[in-house]
Amino acid sequence: MIVVAFGFGLAASRLRLPPLVGYLVAGFVLHAFGFEVTAGIEALSDIGVYLLLFGIGLKLNVGILARRAVWGTATIHMLVTVVVVGGVLLTVGAIGLPLATGLDLGHAAILGFAFSFSSTVLAVKLLEEMNESGSLAGRTAVGVLIIQDVFAVGFLAFSAHELPTVWAIPMILIVVSLRPAFGWLVSRSGHGELFVFLGFMLAVGIGAGGFGLVGLKPELGALLAGVAVSTHPRAGEMADRLLDFKDLLLVGFFLSIGLAGTPPLGAYVIAALMLLLIPLKGALFFVLFTRFRLRARTALYSSLTLSSYSEFGLIVASASMTAGYLDQEWVSAIAVCVAASFVVASVGNASRFKLYGAYSHQLARMERHPPLSDDAVVDCEYARAVVFGMGRVGAGAYDEIIERWHVAVVGVDRRERSVVSHAEQGRNVIRGDALDRDFWERLRFRRDVELIVIATDNHASNLKCVERVKEYLPEARIAAIARYPDQVVELRDAGVDVARNLYEEAGQGLADDAVITVWGSGIDPGGSSEVGGRDAEEDSQDPSDDR
Repeated sequence: MIVVAFGFGLAASRLRLPPLVGYLVAGFVLHAFGFEVTAGIEALSDIGVYLLLFGIGLKLNVGILARRAVWGTATIHMLVTVVVVGGVLLTVGAIGLPLATGLDLGHAAILGFAFSFSSTVLAVKLLEEMNESGSLAGRTAVGVLIIQDVFAVGFLAFSAHELPTVWAIPMILIVVSLRPAFGWLVSRSGHGELFVFLGFMLAVGIGAGGFGLVGLKPELGALLAGVAVSTHPRAGEMADRLLDFKDLLLVGFFLSIGLAGTPPLGAYVIAALMLLLIPLKGALFFVLFTRFRLRARTALYSSLTLSSYSEFGLIVASASMTAGYLDQEWVSAIAVCVAASFVVASVGNASRFKLYGAYSHQLARMERHPPLSDDAVVDCEYARAVVFGMGRVGAGAYDEIIERWHVAVVGVDRRERSVVSHAEQGRNVIRGDALDRDFWERLRFRRDVELIVIATDNHASNLKCVERVKEYLPEARIAAIARYPDQVVELRDAGVDVARNLYEEAGQGLADDAVITVWGSGIDPGGSSEVGGRDAEEDSQDPSDDR
């Protein structure tokens, strides 16, 4: 089963689709040949779901989720979708569509709820491909996804027929009160396998396992364990490290959906009907985002990112089947809808720039003014130099330009904490992603910007940033850093005026300082006068210099 799942997953990826589409198809094919769900597949499925929810908890950012453009859009969109989809299914059931015949109001509402989610897996993949994870459109879309996921977890918590034991409330309090202990463990687990294993332990052992012992939904426990760690500075690192494991183990979940039963003919009719509603789903997102004062461009990009059905809808449908609310045929139908929606959403997102270019004037009529402060035009016309990436190297370049050359500089960093920290130190830094085209569209530079310093910690990002600079500031000189000699060559070939090997420069600086500390500037223990670099060479030309 694993071999077949990999084969279909690889085929899906070659078609530029998420591999999970292949895993679903593999499950259906395997079921047609007589295979069934095994205990091993179920175990993989459960742990994958726990890690998925734990990761959501790690990313809960109250600041983002508290914005009306996020929680307001997510809530209103979900309510409208439940009503519209539920109404459509009741209507086609009344006219005799096989799978929908006999649906009552409650079942239609559950199905509408399952179809109201947007895919987190697909959205993250699309944002990474477009280099828009840190953009306002990306952050808004992810915020909406998290709100939707919280709604799903709430449904899972109340879908169980079993009542929790008297230890349920104490267990919740224990997990919350252990927050300092979790933080202590995170800080002392290094960066290797122990750190990853800690994530598994918190998600599966403490969260899911603890809640399961007292009759609460394990999924809710995994989410709460993630929330308990979410404020730790290394929460993002843990989420990133667990991402591949989560995706790998979720193969079991998608396989189990397919192995449970091949979709009936009516499922494909339902899927075709639901696909016709995807443009309406995206349009509703766009209208809501613009009502909450996002610019048309940002609203469109966020809406296209969210225009799909979700693997979380499958999780909700599976829980509903376990609780006796839905039949297996409906779970299979939703699986077909999810897989097909990924194809539609991928095509739509690939055309986002063309769509906005063709209909920008019409879309702009939907905007409300003034826009949100995060989406307003950023005035940088005072700056003669810009530093992208305000880590240690970028901050050092920023300070050196100001102190030695007294030139107005603006720093750009994608991390909110970094922007706040630099502001506290008196630096002028704005939040933005150098790879995000929408961010560049909001910037207002002077025409004679002289210098761009690119100091991010990723070579591919540096190359992409060079492309953006060449596109928007073609006259500016560019300086960039690299880690290896071949990367320096790539940067120069891309049009960078000054490219430096970070490690080589650091090694030369360390050697210079060490030599000066031990032997003074210009003379080594053997009497040579060339150990001090450029300054030593210049000094050595003067024979009267006896240093």
